[in-house]
Amino acid sequence: MVSFPDTQAYLMDDKITIIEGPPPIFEPVQDGWALGLGEGPHLPLTVMTRLRTFNGPALVERCYRRWKANLPIHLHYRNDLGLEEKAPIVAARSVGTEDGHVLLLWISLDIQKVQIELDSGDDEAGEE
Repeated sequence: MVSFPDTQAYLMDDKITIIEGPPPIFEPVQDGWALGLGEGPHLPLTVMTRLRTFNGPALVERCYRRWKANLPIHLHYRNDLGLEEKAPIVAARSVGTEDGHVLLLWISLDIQKVQIELDSGDDEAGEE
């Protein structure tokens, strides 16, 4: 069997895993370009999450390598119940801050498997 040097890298770099910390917070997408990422035969829900990371540009590069090879890449994380889940990453960006790198990931979730909580922005606890 012939093995190409990049083949092993593609097999190893097929995911971004959240190792520690709470489950990711998924925010609704408001940008028009990001809403277009969900076009297709099924209606997925495109959301964004922000993750602190040691090397954001390297993780974005990992995504680009997978997409360039027409391969998927997934975010692996634990949900609120501690169960492992994965979701396809459809876009990625790294932002440098004073506290380090922040990785912005746009994720495609199955709308039939997601519970959506809406926040009206009113803080009723402070009104009593």
